[in-house]
Amino acid sequence: MQIDSAKSCKALRETALAAVMMLGLAASSNAQEWQPEILSDGQPNITGMWNNVGATATPLELSDEFQGRVPTQAEVAELIAGRDEARKNAVWTGFENSGGVGAYENYWFDWYWSDAQADAPALIVDPPSGRRPAFTEAARAQIRFNVEHEHDSAATVESGDRCLSRGVFGMMMPTAYNNGKLIIQSPGYVMIHSEMIHNARIIPIDAGAHVSEKIKFWEGDPRGHWEGNTLIIESTNFRHVGNMRAPGSGAGNAVQNEGRRMIETFTIEDEDTLRYTLTVEDPLTYEAPWTVAFPYEADNDYKQYEYACHEGNYAMDNRLSGARVAEQGLAETGSR
Repeated sequence: MQIDSAKSCKALRETALAAVMMLGLAASSNAQEWQPEILSDGQPNITGMWNNVGATATPLELSDEFQGRVPTQAEVAELIAGRDEARKNAVWTGFENSGGVGAYENYWFDWYWSDAQADAPALIVDPPSGRRPAFTEAARAQIRFNVEHEHDSAATVESGDRCLSRGVFGMMMPTAYNNGKLIIQSPGYVMIHSEMIHNARIIPIDAGAHVSEKIKFWEGDPRGHWEGNTLIIESTNFRHVGNMRAPGSGAGNAVQNEGRRMIETFTIEDEDTLRYTLTVEDPLTYEAPWTVAFPYEADNDYKQYEYACHEGNYAMDNRLSGARVAEQGLAETGSR
């Protein structure tokens, strides 16, 4: 599939910014009254710790009951409060009653200690249906392959479980724990550090064209610029990763293809709120582009700790050795 890079990036950027404007995020009354500090290189100051844990109670997709109409604020609040209450009141019944190896007690999760934010009925804001576009047939085939062959070797295990990369989605979307993101700015750069895998994204500001398309990256090649109080990051040059977590992909995860483009926006709403959007275009994976949006809140009390992912990553050894034992058992059964 041939893609006109310049036209594609322009169209994707317009889609992302339209989502911001549609939600009324670009110019709230608070933002008009309060203006951020401007750093020496002209960047608005967003250095600090930011947390999206409040958005973990917001469903990824818009439910059937809201299709074709705009939910009221009261309905949104009830939906999210109900989901949050159900999670916090769920009783863990132990490993012996689990269908798998079990999970954690609720107190290990960030959301257990935080209040949900009744911010939107779904994280997906575009397309208007609030639903993730369908996977292409090639992507569905890759997902089926992942389910069947994930434990063939370390090379087929999901990239985050390999301690390589959770991808942009895995790093920036709300998750069960470690939702704090440290942003540090220096002249000409913004760095976003995620506790998961101890991952740092370094984004050059006003740095010109992307590197050669022959050079590929796990999280793409980012280029940032500011439009008023909105930081816009365009990422290209993604490498192909057959098994990488992505929202709504379920068992088997998803595939990140070459040709993927992502646009992220961080809009300063007030001194405590950054409105975040992420738009992805990956025509080999998804049948159409789509956009998520949610807030990051300032969280000066949050502490990031070293996430030494490879140290004691016993799951890698256990899952692969367990698969070999299972294969041996099947082989012995078949030989009888």
